[in-house]
Amino acid sequence: MLNSRSRLLRSLLAACGLAGSLWANAASLVSADSPGAPGAPAIERDAKSSSADLHHGAVVVNGVKLHYVEGGEGSKGDPILLIPGWPESWYAWRFVMPRLIAEGHPVVALDLRGMGDSDHPPEGYDSKTISADIHAFVAAKGLAKKGNLHVAGHDVGAWMAYAYAADWPREVRTLTVMEAALPGITPPAPAGIPGDDANLKSWHFAFNRLPDLPEILVQGHERAYLGWLFAQKSVKREVFTTEALDEYTRVFAQPGGARAAFNYYRAAFSDTGLQQNRLRAATPLTIPVLAIGGQHSVGAGMEKTMRLVATDVQGATLPGVGHFVLEESPGEVAAQLNAFMRKTPRPSD
Repeated sequence: MLNSRSRLLRSLLAACGLAGSLWANAASLVSADSPGAPGAPAIERDAKSSSADLHHGAVVVNGVKLHYVEGGEGSKGDPILLIPGWPESWYAWRFVMPRLIAEGHPVVALDLRGMGDSDHPPEGYDSKTISADIHAFVAAKGLAKKGNLHVAGHDVGAWMAYAYAADWPREVRTLTVMEAALPGITPPAPAGIPGDDANLKSWHFAFNRLPDLPEILVQGHERAYLGWLFAQKSVKREVFTTEALDEYTRVFAQPGGARAAFNYYRAAFSDTGLQQNRLRAATPLTIPVLAIGGQHSVGAGMEKTMRLVATDVQGATLPGVGHFVLEESPGEVAAQLNAFMRKTPRPSD
């Protein structure tokens, strides 16, 4: 028999039908094709992943230890900064990184504060603070010395990649954002109770913002919680192997991990968080922007959002995949990034 906390968790997850109007609006643009339909592209999990020599490191910026993983040091190509999203870590980029390194780029995947093996302070999860963290990290690593830094973010990482590019535009050569609705920018969906499909994609926007209750309910159930989340928001569910779920559970369940993850949503959708992005939007980005969505998730919604805040935008919708494009289609993500970077001239060109 389920204990009372498990029953309450299920009830709350089902009750979050009024949540996430931003995500529901972005997702409304996707194809109505059934996820996992015959003919979907094959899984690309481990291709080339063992060829890269990746190294872990940490730097302290603004009083917070930030963990990162890098590869391709000494390569002559332009550096790439990769930022993961909720509820993941640098590990989400593990199959993409080798493909970028193979093109001659030094690559750094960063765990933002509260993510992965970075510190988990109790506050500082608004986009202005995180943008300043990224800026300090980039300076500490010397990534933007020549103005040739490419930045890519997924999910919450896309929120923060946009914030950094908007706040420090001279440091960023190109911006790639994937699978996100930008708080304060993406128009909300029409009022009302969403359908089942939209509800499964968006319930967490309301749930994650509640004070304390998510931590109370999820504690001790982290693995089940993450497993359910990954299964509902992906098409190629098998990419979330036992090994992957072990790693994501490890970092999410460490002290302060869940609270930090939920705090990103509390900060982003507060009045202050929404206003931060609205102020950024008043000065549109002029650098090249690539917006990527999964066919069975945000789809073209990412491109539509970025056209509200940037003047040079191109979009790509990856076929046969859901929200977790980095793991469901790493080869196509890398191919899109490599092609985008190749055709963007350097500032000195």
